[in-house]
Amino acid sequence: MHDDDEPVGRVLGRRQALILLGAAGATLAAAGSATANATPSTAGAPEVCALDCVVKPEQMEGPYFVDERLNRSDIRSEPATGQLVPGTALALNFTIQQIRQQVCTPLPGAMIDLWQCDAFGLYSDIPSQGSSGRRFLRGYQNTDQAGVARFTTILPGWYTGRTLHIHIKIRTVGTNGRPYEFTSQLYFTPEFGAAYLRTDPYRRKGPADTTNNRDSIYRSGGAQMLLRPQQVGTTYTADFAIGLDLSNTQVGRPD
Repeated sequence: MHDDDEPVGRVLGRRQALILLGAAGATLAAAGSATANATPSTAGAPEVCALDCVVKPEQMEGPYFVDERLNRSDIRSEPATGQLVPGTALALNFTIQQIRQQVCTPLPGAMIDLWQCDAFGLYSDIPSQGSSGRRFLRGYQNTDQAGVARFTTILPGWYTGRTLHIHIKIRTVGTNGRPYEFTSQLYFTPEFGAAYLRTDPYRRKGPADTTNNRDSIYRSGGAQMLLRPQQVGTTYTADFAIGLDLSNTQVGRPD
């Protein structure tokens, strides 16, 4: 397929979304340039994490998002049958925070949608792919009081014209009281992707025809959205923390 992620959304600049990369106690870099010391937690105050925050881009939604409203953490199965799609398991652990008054605090109740193709490049519930009514590799979770949501999925396959990727959409409420959406895509290093594509069941399709440096979507900020999975037995796990400026109405507009 050539039509995934055609410009039906928008790619936003570095000053239009925030993703958290640091550890507690680091300095908060506001808007990627000016810095300010985050206020430490005090007794009786909400828990505050002072993290190193750098600006990251939102990326386009693409034509394969389907709002299934399928609330589940393990998105590997086809709900109608319970059968798991083939592929290497990947545990994704998200921490969602909000940037307020130059500090980062957990964002509970945010809705995180995850969707992706299977090991052979097929999306579910897409008529043009003959998968109408199927809902594998789709689902959402709401963040808990610590801003955490966990998913179990598989390492994605590939299809013509795109590098390996997973889609993510976060929906919450902005500071203006209106719905707020952050949509982007998650990627893998070329070395990691090439290695797992040589394993079953992925190797049946062979190497991907498009790598990160040849993917036009990846080149618009994808290097800032890289997952770095760690192997745990026969599966993989990856942590990813995202901080949102809920006052940024340009990012928050529906995608």
